[in-house]
Amino acid sequence: MTRVNPAMIADWFDAHGRALVLYARQLLPERPVQADDLVQDLFVKLLALAADCNGSPVPPNPAAWLHKCLRNACLDERRGRVRRQRREQSAATDRPVWFEPRPEDLIDARLAQCAMESLPELARQVVTLRIWSGLTLAEVADVTGMGVSTVHDHYRKALSAMRSMIETQAAELRSRHDVSNPP
Repeated sequence: MTRVNPAMIADWFDAHGRALVLYARQLLPERPVQADDLVQDLFVKLLALAADCNGSPVPPNPAAWLHKCLRNACLDERRGRVRRQRREQSAATDRPVWFEPRPEDLIDARLAQCAMESLPELARQVVTLRIWSGLTLAEVADVTGMGVSTVHDHYRKALSAMRSMIETQAAELRSRHDVSNPP
């Protein structure tokens, strides 16, 4: 019985890699980079499998088998993303309301998301850990490996940048609305 080996996996990658990437992008159209990563992960796992116990038997139809493995990985990724989104929404809505919100104080979630995405990676991490995870500044410092004062500085600057961006975008939206709906 022929066993899977690294040379065989390299041949499979050359023969089927592009088609697998296209297939993964079809399954995850909203996450093309994630699709590429899943194809790469598939071949990394195959190499590990080939190195472990002299490989496993070669499947009768490698192309179909690779596509099936990739499909399962894409479905797992999609299910995991849906679970994460539900968990994040639940965490956001489970917080107690201390004050009755006023309409003028509410922000558009899309504006907040855009503002968050515009932050540098480190600032995004600090804001996420502080607001979404509810960690103290000391706990955020422990997670990120920074000092508490550095974390506080990143947090303060990130909130200021987000506030400025949201206010600017909200003003632009209001002015567009006022122009399109004259009194």
